[in-house]
Amino acid sequence: MALLQEILARSASQHRHLCPRQVLGARIGLAAAEALGVSLPPPRRRLYVFVETDGCFADGIAAATGCTLGHRTMRLVDLGRVAATVVDLRTRRAVRAAPRPQIRQRALEVSPGARSGWHAQLDAYQRLPVEELLTVRPVALTVALDDLLGRASARVTCAGCEEEVINGREVVVNGRILCRACAGDTYYHEEIA
Repeated sequence: MALLQEILARSASQHRHLCPRQVLGARIGLAAAEALGVSLPPPRRRLYVFVETDGCFADGIAAATGCTLGHRTMRLVDLGRVAATVVDLRTRRAVRAAPRPQIRQRALEVSPGARSGWHAQLDAYQRLPVEELLTVRPVALTVALDDLLGRASARVTCAGCEEEVINGREVVVNGRILCRACAGDTYYHEEIA
């Protein structure tokens, strides 16, 4: 419980407040590390996290695991779900954790005197035993982890836009080295002035 409170204090200080989703992120990080047999805080670059939504939840997971986008140990796979898969980079074992169905209703039962549902969740998510709060299951990744980790020193220039492409994210099309955007895999299109 002391470790959870330390993690929540760290998350709240970085986020300027504490909310139920931060608590879920912290609890998922703790439960996944325990399931993988990794103590927290983990050794540098021991864990890799796939978060399935952004915002407060991701901040809670980052506070628990030390994994961040900036350290290239966290990846957002935005499925709009409060869930995460945590991978032990040493053993390559992975577990996926998510809140149990109907957990919001359970929070109201655990904290009936709370001012609101939000406050009930904030309280109950900290107090419920892991087995009541979360599902934690072993999973196998469908992506090549080494490809995601990339090659930190790899740098090439795209033959299309001439921008630098790092971490091995380039593609080769008809013998030309291209960034993924120039190869047609992009989330934006150029505005014509």
